Amino acid sequence: MQNLKVVERLFPDILSGQKTATIRWREARIAPGSMLYICEGDPTKTAVVHVTRCDDMPLSKAAAWLDKSEEWPDKIMLSGMREHYPNITLDDIVQVIQHTAPIKP
Repeated sequence: MQNLKVVERLFPDILSGQKTATIRWREARIAPGSMLYICEGDPTKTAVVHVTRCDDMPLSKAAAWLDKSEEWPDKIMLSGMREHYPNITLDDIVQVIQHTAPIKP
């Protein structure tokens, strides 16, 4: 099963179903289907989601694509992404991964 690590501070939002998308840059490609999230701070914490869509686009377009333009204006988006990817720019192509809330076992 494909998997992605996620920072510990975001893991509760995945578990609650509030976080249903992730933006990745220069990481392993994700495809629609089952995916396992692994919490970086505690790898025993995991969540299985179903990836429904994967799209490539400039980072500058991702917030609008996810209907988050008001929450994530360019300055906020870039600052947040640079926490994980210090050299990313708004022109860089990212993979926007959309998924369901976690699948209950």
